[in-house]
Amino acid sequence: AGSGRAALRACGVHNVCRLLSRRAHGFYARDAGVAHRKNLGLLRKIMCQESTKFKNVWTTHSASPIAYERGRIYMDNYQCCITSIAQQPRLIYQKSKCAKSEKIEDALLLECPLGEMLPRPSDYKASLIVLTVQNWLLRLSADSGEVLEKVYLAGSCCKFFRYLSWDTPQEVMIVKSAQNKLPAAARQAGIQQTVLFYLAVFQVLPLSFIGMLEINKKIFGNSVTDVAVSNGILIVMYSMGLVRLYNFKAILEQFMEQPFDLGQEFNWNGQVGIVGKYPFGLPCNIKITDTPPLLFEASSLENAFQIGGYPWHYIITPNKKKHKGVFHICSLKDNTLAKNGIQDMKCCSLEPDWIYFHPDMSGRIIHVGPNLIKVLKLKEVKNHEDQMEIAEDFTIVANRENCVNNSVTVTASGRVVKKRFTLLDDDPEQETFKIVDYEDELDLLSTVAVTQIGADGRAHLDFHCNEHGILLKSIPLKESWDVTYSHEVYFDKDLVLHIEQKPNRRFSCYVYQMVCDTAKDDD
Repeated sequence: AGSGRAALRACGVHNVCRLLSRRAHGFYARDAGVAHRKNLGLLRKIMCQESTKFKNVWTTHSASPIAYERGRIYMDNYQCCITSIAQQPRLIYQKSKCAKSEKIEDALLLECPLGEMLPRPSDYKASLIVLTVQNWLLRLSADSGEVLEKVYLAGSCCKFFRYLSWDTPQEVMIVKSAQNKLPAAARQAGIQQTVLFYLAVFQVLPLSFIGMLEINKKIFGNSVTDVAVSNGILIVMYSMGLVRLYNFKAILEQFMEQPFDLGQEFNWNGQVGIVGKYPFGLPCNIKITDTPPLLFEASSLENAFQIGGYPWHYIITPNKKKHKGVFHICSLKDNTLAKNGIQDMKCCSLEPDWIYFHPDMSGRIIHVGPNLIKVLKLKEVKNHEDQMEIAEDFTIVANRENCVNNSVTVTASGRVVKKRFTLLDDDPEQETFKIVDYEDELDLLSTVAVTQIGADGRAHLDFHCNEHGILLKSIPLKESWDVTYSHEVYFDKDLVLHIEQKPNRRFSCYVYQMVCDTAKDDD
């Protein structure tokens, strides 16, 4: 704070907004983030130069899933870790093969928060939170795979925890159970199952237990199909497309019966044990006895519901199958449809188009179709400050210049032939967008476009200016791309990583590194 005031006095700036703007442009050399921002700016310029290439430096294949997290490639159910930051990917650690009972169901990367005092030296290094099939929550060192902490989750209440997610990224974590279902024999005997899900809530670094609660039919209704927690909101989804939002923090505060700490001895409902230790696990200490106050509800096809933008808006699809691919953008304040708020690309394709709020926090919206990407923005309607409209910021169009799709052709003899069918918008023989992502550190929008002719598919990764959509760089991927397979592409500063899942659980990983070379070669 003192250095900030000194900077203000030194340059005669008395407005906080101006100071922040000048800091963002690197006016103050002693600012901790200036060097980092300058380095990322230089990396972006180097990467987009014509002479800069991306070379396939490493390829591997596996019979088990391959995962990528912040410069680390995980294989063999997280028993093998490989760094992708080195010039050539190299092994960080390899653990012995684990038993089926120790299989990892889900994982989250945990990174050290800035400016906080933590109890253990190991807390300042990156670690991996993993959930095993036997309901153990483990914190592993990202550098060695060593177990740093372990918590047993399932006591008498629940036996099947399966999913990890963030409520607040790198701060509050949610562990969710699989949906509780009674065996067929129990259902035939007339036994009722009222508890659908269990949610365990943890603060991370240091790892501490906040509480466990159940999602019960008696409170939330019989047709609940799924639940999620995000940014302090409990999201409950129903079979008829209904989505309801509740204040999760208020639920924790209102219905907490008794707080518990990990390692604490407890006597709970006749059980004596230690919190987080086998065989007692965690107590279900948050009992929702009445329906919490409803914040918001909406009906949407397949429970598709998103919130974002400024001022707050939400995106839904009207809850009828005929409206699939039609998106309504409405104000969260009063549910009014924004002007031009119905977005419909009218695609004729096997795979539907998709839409979401831009992850760069600009409040914009990205709408992706087979051959068109629209970046939309919210702005005030002229002379109507209370009403917002959707305007086009920029578009990115697939390269289909050589595509000819005439419904009528004339033979050499002059006979007119009419086709009985037309090509789909996402026909494999036409360039089609498959992946759109955002690289926040370089402020680049990345797209993967694919063209498949016969059995051979070709893909290229393009980098676009996030502000204006201008194409800055195109990288051809060397490997063949089959559109029927599942694909993930990660763009992480100077690294491109492609993970492919083939039939019969065969996985491949292709790593590309940035190479600066003015010489013209095949690399």
